[in-house]
Amino acid sequence: MFKETHSRSIAKTLSWRLWATLTTIALVFAFTGQAGIAFTVGGLEVILKMLLYFVHERVWDKIRFGKQEIQPMVLWFTGLSGSGKSTISKQVFEKLNDLGLKVEHLDGDSIRHIFPSTGFTREARDEHIKRVGYLASRLERHGVFVIASFVSPYREARDFVRGLCKNFVEIHISTPLDECERRDVKGLYARARKGEIHNFTGIDDPYEPPENPELQINTVDVSVDEAVRSVMDYVKKAMNHG
Repeated sequence: MFKETHSRSIAKTLSWRLWATLTTIALVFAFTGQAGIAFTVGGLEVILKMLLYFVHERVWDKIRFGKQEIQPMVLWFTGLSGSGKSTISKQVFEKLNDLGLKVEHLDGDSIRHIFPSTGFTREARDEHIKRVGYLASRLERHGVFVIASFVSPYREARDFVRGLCKNFVEIHISTPLDECERRDVKGLYARARKGEIHNFTGIDDPYEPPENPELQINTVDVSVDEAVRSVMDYVKKAMNHG
């Protein structure tokens, strides 16, 4: 997929206008045989066409006919640590960005880096998710697509965020615990099982899976590319029917 840049669009417009003006000059010269008149007519045509185009565009800007407003969404990725949330959500973010949409990516690791004092008790996690959910809902109201990737283990907190947003899409990355542990390059699950880390989701703290997510993806069964494609297909379908 290619996206036409602003500079390319300008270059195409100028080249077309130049070609059209040269054609006008050539026709006037062919009929009159006078170069001065031909270039004068060509110059006047450029000025008048630019003015007409300016007025034409301003008028159509005010007409709603044929305009399709793109409704932003909050794509909320939830699942165990190591399930593949971050990898998939980052690629979805890049795909939406390539489409020229306004999009922000909120990731659990990066947000906690900004607020390192945020705890891991149920109460602290609930407050954390609610704050992030409020931010996501405000971005959505300002026309921004939001990609949020958080373990967000508690159903009540996720439902609270859903209630804040207009178009909330819950994406459950349902990779099983044993596979998440197998992938754990940081050794967090092993440390949690040894009691070195407390309140670790899936070990000594529960994960409450979504009951009716808009999408459910098990990365044992599908590749990252297939998972990203599934999310993008859902988003594009929703945009076309919005």
